[in-house]
Amino acid sequence: MGRTPYDLSTDSGGDQFPVTGSAPRLSWKVGADAVAPAYELEATIDGFLQPPALATDRLHVPWPWKELRSRQRVQWRVRAAAESAPWSEWSAFEVGLQDADWTASWISPEEDDHSYGQRPAHVLSTEFFLTDEVKSARLYATALGVYTAAVNGQRAGTAELSPGSTSYDRTLYAQASDVTSSLTLDRNQIEIELSDGWYRGQVGAFRHPADWGATLGARAELHIELRDGSHELIVTDGTWTSSPSTTTQADLMDGQTVDFTASSAPQTKVIVDAVEAPPITWSPAPPVRVIETRVPERIQANGPGVWVADFGQNASGWITLEDLGPVGTRTVIEYGEHVDPGGDLTTSHLDSHRPGEPAKIFSQRDEVTAGAPGEVFEPRHTIHGFRYARISRPDADLDTSKVSMQVVHSDLRRTGEFSCSNEDLNSLHRIGEWSFLGNAVDVPTDCPTRERMAWTGDYQVFVSTATRLRDVLGFSRKWLKSVRDDQLEDGRIANFSPDGRGIKNHLDDQFAMMTGSAGWGDAIVAVPWELYEAYGDRAVLAENWDAMVRWVEWTLKSARTSRHHERVKSSPEAEPFEKYLWDGTFHWGEWTEPKKRDANGRLVDPVQDNPMAWFMEDKGEVGTAYLYRSTSTMARIARVLGRTTEAVRYEQVADSVREAWRCAYLHEDGNTSADTQASYVRALAFGLIPEDIRQGAVDRLVDLIRTADTHLGTGFLSTGYLLPVLVEAGRADIAYELLFQRTAPSWLYMVDKGATTIWESWEGIDDAGKAHESLNHYSKGTVLRFLHEHTLGLRQAEDSVAWRSIIIAPKPGPGVTRARGSHESPNGTIKVNWQLDGEDLRIDADIPAETTARIIFPDGSEYTAGPGRFRAAASAASHHETAPSRT
Repeated sequence: MGRTPYDLSTDSGGDQFPVTGSAPRLSWKVGADAVAPAYELEATIDGFLQPPALATDRLHVPWPWKELRSRQRVQWRVRAAAESAPWSEWSAFEVGLQDADWTASWISPEEDDHSYGQRPAHVLSTEFFLTDEVKSARLYATALGVYTAAVNGQRAGTAELSPGSTSYDRTLYAQASDVTSSLTLDRNQIEIELSDGWYRGQVGAFRHPADWGATLGARAELHIELRDGSHELIVTDGTWTSSPSTTTQADLMDGQTVDFTASSAPQTKVIVDAVEAPPITWSPAPPVRVIETRVPERIQANGPGVWVADFGQNASGWITLEDLGPVGTRTVIEYGEHVDPGGDLTTSHLDSHRPGEPAKIFSQRDEVTAGAPGEVFEPRHTIHGFRYARISRPDADLDTSKVSMQVVHSDLRRTGEFSCSNEDLNSLHRIGEWSFLGNAVDVPTDCPTRERMAWTGDYQVFVSTATRLRDVLGFSRKWLKSVRDDQLEDGRIANFSPDGRGIKNHLDDQFAMMTGSAGWGDAIVAVPWELYEAYGDRAVLAENWDAMVRWVEWTLKSARTSRHHERVKSSPEAEPFEKYLWDGTFHWGEWTEPKKRDANGRLVDPVQDNPMAWFMEDKGEVGTAYLYRSTSTMARIARVLGRTTEAVRYEQVADSVREAWRCAYLHEDGNTSADTQASYVRALAFGLIPEDIRQGAVDRLVDLIRTADTHLGTGFLSTGYLLPVLVEAGRADIAYELLFQRTAPSWLYMVDKGATTIWESWEGIDDAGKAHESLNHYSKGTVLRFLHEHTLGLRQAEDSVAWRSIIIAPKPGPGVTRARGSHESPNGTIKVNWQLDGEDLRIDADIPAETTARIIFPDGSEYTAGPGRFRAAASAASHHETAPSRT
């Protein structure tokens, strides 16, 4: 790359080409010898050269020319502001059709009554004629529902599940496609197939109806430039027609049914402007796509007309079936994550249970009836989480070579790599990465099967790992828009967003009482801050600031005005510090700590076995800890945004909250009142324990780990901090013993049981081979960050932003003799490769432009390096004496 800027980008999404709003921000990278105090930018807009512009930064640079208009096409390039400096390659993007410029009407199909989850898809279509050759054509489309578009039978674009998952009452994205090659002289046809999707389908484990709206709608404009210079415009309006689709049932959760023998029904007129929709905007996130096609690793015949395919990897997507059999042949495909000892599909572990109610039986099922030869079944109006598929076709044979798995998720650019000499750790990294990707279908869901909800708590704990694996800036900004859209009037953050149940509109719902939990609502503070630190984007802080303030002020008010009933019972008069204890409202708590066994060996589930006791339990230790973290983070955010008054206030509030936590939950010897692994890990990670008694807390944490036979006991919120806290406290020995533990609860238990994604339960597959709960729940995959930051040894320095300052400090575990990895930072690629060489550890590192590295060897030797190649060796022996645990 030399002296030429490279990797030019805008803060936008897009399918076949980047699509922006009217004032995109620009970013680029430079080589170490091309850093300049200023950069010159050049652009053409619709072919017209713009006057040169100067920029003194190269990340998230505001658009330097006049505001762009709908559909303009832009090329831009950049160089150091010096006459002889070389220019970058041209980079291109287009401006989307802005909301004010849409002229198309919303159109809807006429529909018969069907139960939600059982509704068919509809085909909306029109014909038009062209009398000259096409120079260029763009289709702009969106929907209330999920849609696919085709021009003359050729699909438009490569995006799947458009327009994506949003809070449809406030945010709706459109998609732009290049359909130039699909158009012909004379007669042309546009078809939009429309189904319920996220807008009107089922929500969550118990399949509640989505609350966004009752009527489907589509809106589209086809802009055509002809060779003679004229312009044709085709829009959705009252001339379009509606007809039944061959998709006779479509639901994102339950599956899709297609009947290729369905007789054609008369076309009917569409209904015009029967829906209300928010303004149309353009997503900052990359699209959902078919990322990979996998053939079965094994197909087993399980009786006449039944086959079970194993694709070797748990993922999100669907099956493509090219052999449908003779006309009228019916094929049923059932999807799941596990098979029983006989090799048959089993999904009972995904059934949903409520105390005192019948179980909700889990099902993911597609069905197709064969029509004319050559038809292909690809169910693009649903999505499934699966590794296995049971294919049932009692009346015809199946050509198993015609079965394939389409892996479908957001097309997130890889930014991090890791490998080492220990294959178990490589496997763990691989399954953690697959687990995240399987849950990155336009929003960060908890699992791709039972619930598929973008729980705020899940992404709050995982986002700092996600930034190490993929570029998630646009993906996360899109999701945060839904979090803001779903915020309750009083400031509470919904448990999941987009919230298809619409809790903000149903405050009498029982679930509304369970909204506003520590660790979940705090995502509105924690996620933007992590994105700012990782990418240097101040805008992500600014656009979420008001929502952060509303959330934190609600938590502070809750702390002032409510007390836990047990605290009231023990002391009717509140202590002065209690106005900063957040213990009087609902919290999920640590959540999913490893289950204990009763005298009969049965796993005890506190939530299922005694839900009222769990609900009423005092979780103020967790709540107040997160209140401290959020208020202290707010102070830092306020300073970044130049809000000095707010920064001072939140610093003072954070100090008061920390002191209250210490008064209520910390003993003088460093022990916590909760005395759990999670309470110590959280307190140490958040800086709640005074320095002079931190060692006591560390010692007690180690005691608890040893008492558990060197097994972890942390749950959902604290597991990601466990190993780093131990390493930073000088107990890397304990951290690696936990990492290499092979019996449950442990990460390598999953590896040994053949997991291909991270499980929801530590014993997701028990010793008898029976599955429990979801087998694709990424939250425990936070351990991947430990592999990057400590096993590989690459992390961003404290108080660094956008990886301008890094630390390379490997902590080799037992038997780990080498590690290699990289991170694609906003400044370029950081590479680290270390290996043991006799008694020494040798580090090779590549450091990109505008980056300073501090390299720390195990023996304490330190080096400082700037951009370029670093190579050195030092003793592999640690200079720390391992502190013995208390006995």
